[in-house]
Amino acid sequence: MLEGIDPLLTGELLLHLDRMGHSDAVVVADAHFPAWALGRHVIDLPGTSTPAVLAAICTVLPLDDEPGLDLMTSADGTVLDVQQQLMTAAGTNVDTTRFVERFEYYAQAKEAFIIVRTGETRTYGNATVRKGVVGHPS
Repeated sequence: MLEGIDPLLTGELLLHLDRMGHSDAVVVADAHFPAWALGRHVIDLPGTSTPAVLAAICTVLPLDDEPGLDLMTSADGTVLDVQQQLMTAAGTNVDTTRFVERFEYYAQAKEAFIIVRTGETRTYGNATVRKGVVGHPS
C-alpha cells in the first residue's frame, strides 16, 4: 500500500497511467462499454463508479489542454446526472467538455492508451481524458 494514493488506483492502473505520454488518452468506461472489443489494454474495476474512478485518476494525472474531457453524447443530447458528476470529477464544466457522438467516441476509444471498465450501470457514464504535461501547472 502507498500513502496518499486513492485506493481505487490499483498498482496495475498506476503502472499504465505512468507509462502514458503527453496527450495519450485513458477511457473510464461504464459496464456496458465494449471495452474488450476496442481496447489494447483494459483494466476491470468492478464495483466502482465512473465518477469515483475518474476523480481518483485526476489526482495523479494532469489534464491536457482544453477540452481535457470527452463525454459520449446521450441519445437525446441532454446532459445526464452521471455526466455532470464526471465533469465535476475532472474539474471541468459544459463549456470545457467535448461531447462526442457514440460511434465517433468508440473510434476514439480504440486509439486510447488504456480503457478502465468500471461497474457503473448508468448509461452514457463514459469519460475520456488526455494526459497533460506532468510537473507543469495547467
